[in-house]
Amino acid sequence: MTTEPDRARLRVMTYNVKGLQLSRPDVVAVVRAAAPDVLGVQEPPRGPLGWCRTWKFAHDVGMRAVVNGRGARTTALLVARGRSVTGHAAVRLPNLSGRTGRGVAVATVDGIRFVVLHLSLVRDERAAHLSDLLVHHVPTTRTVVLGDLNEPPGGPAWTSLTSVLVDVDPMGDPTFSAIEPRLRIDAILRSPDLVSGTARVPSGQPAQVGSDHRPVVVDLQLLRAV
Repeated sequence: MTTEPDRARLRVMTYNVKGLQLSRPDVVAVVRAAAPDVLGVQEPPRGPLGWCRTWKFAHDVGMRAVVNGRGARTTALLVARGRSVTGHAAVRLPNLSGRTGRGVAVATVDGIRFVVLHLSLVRDERAAHLSDLLVHHVPTTRTVVLGDLNEPPGGPAWTSLTSVLVDVDPMGDPTFSAIEPRLRIDAILRSPDLVSGTARVPSGQPAQVGSDHRPVVVDLQLLRAV
């Protein structure tokens, strides 16, 4: 029997899954336990069959891959069945460092725009990508940004994002590395017109060994647009 989704709230999760290379069953267990409505993925499987492996992962956690592969590159966006998706896109970012090619997954779910980031390890490239994204892809209303920022709070990427968005977990637990986390580099940020509950960073054996990051989970209260 299919469970009717809770229309009063939207559970949101961000998770760098390390290409599902460490322990795929544990990543699946972590996601299924959290039961998100929207899952922003960083480092989804890549390569010729990466899209297929991400599709299978989405199926195994009871979701659908709305943005998967192509221009999204190092990101993907999964949505629970029963949630309304009214638009989605994979945005390719320019490779300014000569290193990993990056992209952004964007979708509108139940009237809220979600943007999934996996920012560069190179500071100048992070800044350039984020500057463009904030202008063209991150509205200041009805918006949630999910991602691996590759820097701790107080860095320039965090400062740019929190100038227009609200960090849902400003005193949150660290997320990297997963076994003994010391750095908080994974984040969920929302526009000021949205309301969020208490965020959490899952713990326990599956979260320690599934990936090299731990995820962040938060519930959004769904409000009328203003």
